[in-house]
Amino acid sequence: QVQLVESGGGLVQPGGSLRLSCAASGFTFSSYAMSWYRQAPGKECELVARINSAGGSTNYADSVKGRFTISRDNAKNTVYLQMNSLKSEDTAVYYCRVWVAGINYWGQGTQVTVSS
Repeated sequence: QVQLVESGGGLVQPGGSLRLSCAASGFTFSSYAMSWYRQAPGKECELVARINSAGGSTNYADSVKGRFTISRDNAKNTVYLQMNSLKSEDTAVYYCRVWVAGINYWGQGTQVTVSS
């Protein structure tokens, strides 16, 4: 049974940093690309960052390039999202996602609020 559990969200001031984690289980983590998505109130869910199975290739939304870094530790079955220079517009629920055997799996999400 595939499970994704996000953690690390919270309230942070503009310009601050947070690191999100997503612990995965129920599938061969090292064989699959992983992604982070976010959904802000009243907005569509958007792809934030993606990392391939080995961790050597990453992609980012234009809005977070240069500020966010996705990484993974295949020994720990965990994917991370390091978020720096946070802005109010980064406020959203952040989800990790994996596509396994034709099925999309999502975590429960972690709230990130950027506010002074």
